[in-house]
Amino acid sequence: MPIGVLLLIVVGVLIFFGFVQRILDRLYLTDKAAILFIVAMIAGSFINIPISPRVTINVGGGIIPIILAGYVLSRAGTIKEWVRAIVSTLITGAAIYFVATYLFFNAGHTTRDIVDPQYVFAIIGGIIAYIAGRSRRSAFIAGVLGFLIYNLITLFRITFGGISGSVNIGGAGIFDTMVISGLIAVAIAEVIGETRERLGGGPIKGEDRPEGLKNTEYAGFLGKEPEERRKRFQVKKGGKKDE
Repeated sequence: MPIGVLLLIVVGVLIFFGFVQRILDRLYLTDKAAILFIVAMIAGSFINIPISPRVTINVGGGIIPIILAGYVLSRAGTIKEWVRAIVSTLITGAAIYFVATYLFFNAGHTTRDIVDPQYVFAIIGGIIAYIAGRSRRSAFIAGVLGFLIYNLITLFRITFGGISGSVNIGGAGIFDTMVISGLIAVAIAEVIGETRERLGGGPIKGEDRPEGLKNTEYAGFLGKEPEERRKRFQVKKGGKKDE
């Protein structure tokens, strides 16, 4: 079984038992929507649609991720988030292409005998996606779609550069790499985001702030200094609470 499919099954089980609800909330995904996308990606990973004699697109690794990214962005809705996600996706795709073309496949390179290059690309892609995207949504989108950008760059070179070969957009090893990269990117964003929130005394402000803490009165009260909060609930000597 391909590792990408296996990881998606594991994620589906975690979603079913509610272990990743916080991450889904950050991505504006419900349990049902997330599982639906996972099932569609797994089923679609076995379907390739021919576009030309040398170009095919994989349903699970090419079409569904684009739909998923569009869905997540449409729920975010801010121009800042759209721009950040698009820019981070382009940066991730360009970085993966640079590593694959100029660093990893130089003549005489033998790293393939030690570790599959696709896993190296997945790790690099996930890390770069977080650095470029920063938020959970942008990091996830960049981690997933960055590899499709890499495919498109390769397609451009084959089409206009006179290079022989074929491209399966989102298929073959790219599917596994894309899944791993997306999971790594969102995992890094979640760990760092959670750490920042704990060090800051609560969920951070901004578009990643949970809806429940966007109530201005409640959030304002939480933001008061500890001494001020203590005084607000301090019982006066006469037995009455400070109003």
